[in-house]
Amino acid sequence: MNPTIKTIEDLSLNAWPSHQIQIYDGWILRFSYFYTHRTNSVEQIGESSIPLNQKIDYCESVYRQWGTPAIFKISPLVSPAFDRLLESRRYMIQHSTDVMVMALEKSHRFSGSPCINISSSISPGWIEGLFALKGTTNVMHKTVVPSMYRAIPKETICASIREQGKIVATGLGILDRNYIGLYAIHVHPAYRGRGYAKAICSAILQNGILRGADSAYLQVVKGNIPAVTLYESIGFQYLYNYWFRTRLLL
Repeated sequence: MNPTIKTIEDLSLNAWPSHQIQIYDGWILRFSYFYTHRTNSVEQIGESSIPLNQKIDYCESVYRQWGTPAIFKISPLVSPAFDRLLESRRYMIQHSTDVMVMALEKSHRFSGSPCINISSSISPGWIEGLFALKGTTNVMHKTVVPSMYRAIPKETICASIREQGKIVATGLGILDRNYIGLYAIHVHPAYRGRGYAKAICSAILQNGILRGADSAYLQVVKGNIPAVTLYESIGFQYLYNYWFRTRLLL
C-alpha cells in the first residue's frame, strides 16, 4: 500500500462531506441526491467480515431506496478482485479521475492577480457563483449542496474573480494536516484563456503555504488535457487514478 495514496484518500473524504452517510462493515455509503459520484458512492475504509456479494446486494438495496444507482469507488487501495467482481455483475466504469500532487516549499512564489478575492469562509454568494458556472439548476442540489459546503470540517481558502459584478472564476482550497487540496476550479467559458484558473490555483497554493502546507493535491477528470496541462505547468505530477463502477437501475 502506498501511504501517500491512503493519506490523500482520507483527505478527500474529509474535504467533501456527503449529505448522508451509512457505515456498513468497513464501507461508507455516501448519498447526496446524486450531485457528484464521489458523494454518492460506496468507499472502502476497512476490512470486510461479510461476504462481498451479500454486501453488494445490501448496498444496491440502500441506493434503490434513495432512488439512485449503486456506485462503487475503485482506487488503488481496493482489491482488483473486487473490481472484477463488480464487472461480473454488469457494473460499468464511469468517471475515471486522475489524482495529481506536488511538494510545496516556503520559497515558492506563484504568479497571482490583485483581482482575486480570497476569503476563509464559503459565502452563499460564492456558492451561487459556482452553481452559475456549473449550470446547476436542480432544485434539490441547490437546497442541499450549500449545507455540504458548510459541513466541511477543515480550514478553507475560498477564491473567486469577478467581472462586471459577477463571479466568472472560482476555486477552493481545503487545508488538512500538511496538505492543501484544490477543489471547485471553474472558469466561465467566455473568460477562459486569460490565465484566471492558473491565477486562482496559484493564490490558493500561496495562501496554503502561509498557513503551513508543504504538499498539495487535486483531482482532475481523466482525459481533460487542458486542465492537466495547466496543473503540470504549476508543478503538479500524476500520482494515481481512480474510477467508479455503476450498474443502472433496472
